Amino acid sequence: MMNKIFFGLLLLSLFGVWAACHSEQEAKTGAKLFVADDLEATVWAESPMFYNPTNIDVDIRGRIWATEAVNYRNFNNDSAKHLSHPAGDRIIIMEDTDGDGVADSSKVFVQDKDMVSPLGISVIGNKVIVSCSPSVIIYTDNDGDDKPDSKEVFLTGFGGLDHDHGLHTGIPGPDGKWYFITGNAGPHVVTDKSGWTLRAGSVYNGGSPYNTSNTPAQQSDDGKIWTGGVVFRINPDGTGLEVLGHNFRNSYEVAVDSYGNMWQNDNDDEVDACRVSWIMEGGNAGFFSETGTRTWRADRRPGQSIQTAHWHQEDPGVMPVGKIYGAGAPTGMVVNESDALGEAYRGLLLSADAGRNAIFGFRPKPDGAGYDLSDGSPFIASTPSDNEFYRWNDVVENTEKWFRPSDVAIGTDGAIYVADWYDPIVGGHQMMDSIGYGRIYRIAPKSKKLITPEIDLDQTSGQLDAFLSPAINVRNQGFERLKAQGRGILPSLTKLLASENPYHRARTVWLMAQLGQEGISRTADLLQDDDSGIRLTAFRALRQADQTHLMDYASKMATDPSPAVRREVILALRDVPFEQSKTVILKLIDGFDGEDPAYLNALGIALKGKEQQVYAELMQHAGNPEPENWSKAFAAIVWELHPDQAAPALKKRASDEKLDIADRKKALVALGFISTKEAALSMLGLLASTDKEIGGSAQWWLQFRKTNDWKSYLNNWQSPTDKTLAAQPEVLNYYEQFKDEDNGLDAKRQLAKQLAGSRTGKLYLIDLAASDLLPEVIKEELKNQLLTDDDRNFKALAAHYFDANDTVSYNLDEIVRLPTDVDKGKTLFIANCVVCHKIGAVGQEIGPNLTHIQTKFDRKAILDGIIRPAAAVAFGSEPYLVLLKNGAAIYGLLLSDGPVVTVMDTYGKQYVMDAATVARKRHLNTSIMPPPRHIPLTPQDAADISAYLSRSDKDLGK
Repeated sequence: MMNKIFFGLLLLSLFGVWAACHSEQEAKTGAKLFVADDLEATVWAESPMFYNPTNIDVDIRGRIWATEAVNYRNFNNDSAKHLSHPAGDRIIIMEDTDGDGVADSSKVFVQDKDMVSPLGISVIGNKVIVSCSPSVIIYTDNDGDDKPDSKEVFLTGFGGLDHDHGLHTGIPGPDGKWYFITGNAGPHVVTDKSGWTLRAGSVYNGGSPYNTSNTPAQQSDDGKIWTGGVVFRINPDGTGLEVLGHNFRNSYEVAVDSYGNMWQNDNDDEVDACRVSWIMEGGNAGFFSETGTRTWRADRRPGQSIQTAHWHQEDPGVMPVGKIYGAGAPTGMVVNESDALGEAYRGLLLSADAGRNAIFGFRPKPDGAGYDLSDGSPFIASTPSDNEFYRWNDVVENTEKWFRPSDVAIGTDGAIYVADWYDPIVGGHQMMDSIGYGRIYRIAPKSKKLITPEIDLDQTSGQLDAFLSPAINVRNQGFERLKAQGRGILPSLTKLLASENPYHRARTVWLMAQLGQEGISRTADLLQDDDSGIRLTAFRALRQADQTHLMDYASKMATDPSPAVRREVILALRDVPFEQSKTVILKLIDGFDGEDPAYLNALGIALKGKEQQVYAELMQHAGNPEPENWSKAFAAIVWELHPDQAAPALKKRASDEKLDIADRKKALVALGFISTKEAALSMLGLLASTDKEIGGSAQWWLQFRKTNDWKSYLNNWQSPTDKTLAAQPEVLNYYEQFKDEDNGLDAKRQLAKQLAGSRTGKLYLIDLAASDLLPEVIKEELKNQLLTDDDRNFKALAAHYFDANDTVSYNLDEIVRLPTDVDKGKTLFIANCVVCHKIGAVGQEIGPNLTHIQTKFDRKAILDGIIRPAAAVAFGSEPYLVLLKNGAAIYGLLLSDGPVVTVMDTYGKQYVMDAATVARKRHLNTSIMPPPRHIPLTPQDAADISAYLSRSDKDLGK
């Protein structure tokens, strides 16, 4: 069913104030956005005032600051054909000096070679905080002339140089600390100014020539392993770095509301699994395996949907996924806490998505200990409807799909400002807009004029105005000035606690808690407030401000009627020894209803490392029930904690035919997450189950765990599904002799010919060519033999290294103008593409799922991906060449790294190898997808396939 484009229709029953129709607002340049009927969208600024905006912020004067990424991926985009800034990327300041709703002033604040595609900016007073991997850079303007007087590298060591998956924006939270988020292009090895070091990594490499040495399973100075992308906070003086969540893919921005809730949007592996989530403190977001050694594909269990497996949603210890909304490319986000647009818009979580040409609007609703984000849809967009199967074929004409929102912010006037990257494709490895064009839109009410206020921070009234500002970083300045006044400001803050705006009340709670003992005392009184959101905020604030009395507060709130408040109490006890927190923990466990996933996840986070103690205590607390008599809540907690000593009981539950099959399978999964010998032997025992589901699942877990946690216990167990690569000693001998410098050209010729005689030997020739160890004369002699190989995937790989003309591609502009035959395109896709790609239920999942590809790319961009696959390799789809010590070799996708290496070959077969057997892994700078001439496809064929893929009704079953 087609959704209407504006969020107001979805919420009409709640607010009764939004009209059920759209309004098209024509910008001066002809740009058009669709918004709710009572709002209007206008172009506030556009190129040449600035170019290629990646992030924006608003200062206390209402000016918009933008980071530019003109030099975005110059390693992949010819700077001679695109706008380029050799002196470095820039920060631009724009202003509407006459209040007419259009910027009329633009200036360069700084241009710096250390800024290579910066992804974040925060303007806090005279400090401009720029996120640009590998560093957080602070430029300070001491004299107010809009030029930096000093530059400080605040933090450094982040991975992701010139990469979308690097370091993103930092913003101040309501507690005064700064919150940052990173993507998974690690490793991130970052030391704060007190000497504490964060180490985060994963199996992911690729996406840029600089992202080649990521390392999973690294331990940080807190003794924990943080994986992939991380969200962290830090004191403004650079001390106290603290990780708040991890295992994101590429969360582009963290939004922190005045209650202290964190929100994020995360991209996917091109499998229609983009999401918006509330972040549980300490939560595992679930993209990789827990320590980052395996991808979701390596961990995917039989029967799991892609979306479930992609975020590990059936694994213990993983936070709830939030809202999965399909294909997209999520970017900036913010919570609108202002009433300037009207009370109906207060509390909207705005999430930009460059792939969907939209700003989504979500209305988070408390749902037990978590939040329900199902109430959301596009709130601002360049297309008239959010049909995710929206079809566009007329690429040249259809520039509405060029709207690529990179960020969204709230101004001091309360208007919404949207930065538009503007390009026919969504970033990734390249861009098509050669002139760097960009826009900033302003969304404001039709019925009233929003005014940028003048704020005087030297006066208490001005500090209060700043504190209540719609703009995040402006209110932080008010927070700091009011905090500096001390307890004397408490009477004014008491008045704010009666505000009709709940965000103002929550904001005030945080400030009161930092105003000495009297402020702490008044905050403690709020633990009895009628509003559960205020009680929750008061507890969070006291946890930071008054650690000495944490257990007193926790004991008091352990039976609070709100599951969300009790969740915060649980999380606060994470670092408290169990013997000190046992009584409170058992009260909190008694408050679990057996179903609430967020509450259960909070227990898992808080009790990690204490599982054995908790299980023994929990058994006694419950009266030592037999496994078949476990309550729903008890069974769920054991699943989440999966303590070692529960293995026998879990085996009994999995074997018990009197239990529901779902309960039995859940027990089996919990057993699979216990790393002991007893668990492995218990799983072996389940192979004999008369229930095919139980026996089949047990076999999968044994095969899976044989490659990691149970490896030493299953040496003598042979799975019928084991795939091994036969030793190739002769090939290895030829290869080693070829590398011997004592052998001359003639000898190398003969050795190369021997290698060319087998498939494995040909892969070794690829390795030699990639290492620049193969003389050009030998490459030329072998060229024809390699380029006529029967395997099109190998032939394309060989062409990349052996054919100087391989870079010659079909002419995109010519092909896009060819007439197309959609039915022929479908036939060609079935014949040539389903071996790697899936549409609906048909095809393989080696490359990206193409079911909804038309929602993210127009036909020209799809066509470009077909004829130039190496120009825009999907993240996570970069190929590897793995050479084994026994002489075997495999070419494909790396699914796991670390003690065990898993590779999926170009035909979908997975091979699992002990890392000790691997001689070398080489990341290849090409695509696993062959270009059209090696498939082979004619230009007309490529045009027809692109036309078919652009359709919304391309079910292969039809």
